[in-house]
Amino acid sequence: MKLHLIDILIVLAYLLATVVIGLVLKKRAERSKNDYLLGGNNMPWYMLGLSNASGMFDISGTMWLVTILFVYGIKSAWIPWLWPVFNQIFLMVFLSMWLRRSGVTTGAEWINTRFGRMKGAQLSHTVVIVFAIIMGLGYLAYGFIGIGKFVEIFVPWEVVSGYIPFEVSPEYVAHFYGIIFTCFAVFYSLLGGMMSIVWADLLQYVLMTISAIVVGVIAMDTLAAHELIVPDGWISPFFGMRLDLDWTHIIPEVNEKIAEDGFSLFSVFFMMMIFKGVLVSLAGPAPNYDMQKILSTKSPREAALMSGSVSLILMPVRYFMIAGFGVLGLLFYDKLDLIVGGAIDFEQILPAAIVQFVPIGFLGLLLAGLLAAFMSTFAGTLNATQAYIVNDIYLKYINPNAENRKIRLINYVAGIGMVTISIILGFYAKDVNDILQWIVSGLYGSYVAANVLKWYWWRFNGHGFFWGMVGGLVPALSFRFIFTDTLDLYTFPLMLLLAIIGCIAGTYMAPPTEEEALKNFYKNVRPWGFWKPIHDKVVAENPDFERNTNFKRDMFNVFIGIIWQSALVIFPIYLVLMEAVPTLIAIGVAVGCSLILKRSWFDKLPK
Repeated sequence: MKLHLIDILIVLAYLLATVVIGLVLKKRAERSKNDYLLGGNNMPWYMLGLSNASGMFDISGTMWLVTILFVYGIKSAWIPWLWPVFNQIFLMVFLSMWLRRSGVTTGAEWINTRFGRMKGAQLSHTVVIVFAIIMGLGYLAYGFIGIGKFVEIFVPWEVVSGYIPFEVSPEYVAHFYGIIFTCFAVFYSLLGGMMSIVWADLLQYVLMTISAIVVGVIAMDTLAAHELIVPDGWISPFFGMRLDLDWTHIIPEVNEKIAEDGFSLFSVFFMMMIFKGVLVSLAGPAPNYDMQKILSTKSPREAALMSGSVSLILMPVRYFMIAGFGVLGLLFYDKLDLIVGGAIDFEQILPAAIVQFVPIGFLGLLLAGLLAAFMSTFAGTLNATQAYIVNDIYLKYINPNAENRKIRLINYVAGIGMVTISIILGFYAKDVNDILQWIVSGLYGSYVAANVLKWYWWRFNGHGFFWGMVGGLVPALSFRFIFTDTLDLYTFPLMLLLAIIGCIAGTYMAPPTEEEALKNFYKNVRPWGFWKPIHDKVVAENPDFERNTNFKRDMFNVFIGIIWQSALVIFPIYLVLMEAVPTLIAIGVAVGCSLILKRSWFDKLPK
C-alpha cells in the first residue's frame, strides 16, 4: 500500500462529506423538477462559475494535460483548443445570454423555442436527445477510465485482491476501481441533484487549490536545485510548419508518442483546431453540464458572468498544478513507474509523480481533490444527461403529469441506467486519449453545422437541423472504423461537408418555421445574423424594437478574451519554470486584456 493512514483518513473524510452533502440536500432537491435539475435558478453566478470550473478540473483531463505538457512543453497550451477550450469566451461574450433568455430546462426543450411545434421541431428534439445521451455516455466512460487508471497506482491490486470474493483479470483492475468510486458520485448526484453537485464542487475546488499550490511550490523548489533537460523549442509557445521537438538524446520514447499523437505537422494541426474550434464555439454549448449550469443561473447577465468567471477560476490554479507535475516528471523521469502491460504509458506521469513527490498528509489531500475532480465531472455529466431522459423523454412523451415522487424515481432509474452503460463502454476504450479524441473531434464535430445555423439564419428549420445532425452523427460514429490510422481532427472537414449538405437539403425540403415562433425567438433571444425578414415583421408590430448591432463588438471581445484566457494558461507554467521575463509578460497581457474587457464587455452587460 502506497498510502499512509493519515492519507487514507483524509480520502475517507472526503467521501463521507459527499454522502452527507447528498443526504442534507435531498429534501430540497425533491421539491420540484426545477429544484432537482437547475437548483431552482436561485444559485449565485459565482457559485455556478466555481462549480463549472471545478467540473472541468477533471482527473482524466488533468492526466492528459500533464502528459502533453511533459511531451510538448509550452506549446501544449494550444492543444486543448481541440475542445475548444476558448468556447468559454464565446459563451462569456454573448452566447450564454442568448441561451439563458430562453428560460428552458434543457437544450432539447430549447429546440421548441427556435423551431416551434411542427414536425421538423419534433425530429430536431429527438436528435438532440440522442446526441446528448451519446455524448453523456462518452464523457461518463472517459471519466470512468481515468479514475480507474489513477487509483490503480496508489492501491496495488495485490493489497486488496485477498478481500475480493472473485477473480479480476489484470487488464480490468482499473475498471474495478472505477466502478467503486463511480458509486459515490452517483449517490450524491442522484440524491441532491444540481444543488449537491455545486456544493460538492466547492469542496473539491478548495482541496484542489491547496494541492495545486503545494505541488507547484515543490516543483519550483526542486527545479532550483536541478537542471531541466528538454529539447530546443520546448520552453517556447511559438512553432513553425513542423513541431521540431527532438527527444532522441533525452527520452527517445517521447518521439514515438509524438508520432502516435499525429501532431508533428503542428501548423496544420493548429489551423485545423482554429477552424473547427471557432465553428464549435459559434454553435454554442453542447448539451452537457456546461449548458445546464448556464440554464441554472438567475438571469442572462449572471449567465455571462458565470461563463466569464470559469477561465479566471480554473486556468491559473489548474496549470500551476499541471506545470508542477510536468516539471517533476521531467526532472525525475527515471524514477517514475510508467510501465503498464510491458509498455510505457505516458498517461501515468501524473499518478506516478504524485506517488514519488507529494508528502504524507498532502498526498491524502491531493488524492481527495483529484477523486473529487472525477466525481464532480461525472456527477455534472450524469445530472445533465438525466435531465434529457426525464424532461425530454419521460415528461414529454410518457407521463406529462407525473408527480414529484414519480419524477424522482425516474431520475434514479435513468441515472443508474446511464452509469451502467457507460461502464460497459469503458471496457472497450483503449485509453483516456482515445476516447477524448473521439469526443472532441468526432462528437463535437458532428454538432457544428446544425447548431451554428440555428442561431444565425432565420430560414433554417427543424428538418434542416435534424438532417444536419444526422449528417454529422453518422460520420462521427463510423469514421473511426473507416479511417483507422487518421487523427479524428483531420476527418472533420469531410464530416462538416456532409452535415452542411444535410442542413441545406433538409431546410429546403420543408417550409420555414412558423412565423410566430420565429418572431418570438428573435424578440426574446435577440441574436445577430441573417434575420432581416423576421426583423422587419417584428418592427412592423413593435416600432420601438432595436436590432442587435453588437456583432463587431462581440467579435472584438472574443478576440481579446481568447488572448486573455491564453495568458492565464501560460503564466502559471512559466511561473513554475521560474522564467521571470515570460511570466511578467504573460501577466501583463492578462491584466491588459482584463482592462479592455472591463470597458468593452463588463460595462456593456445588461443590468
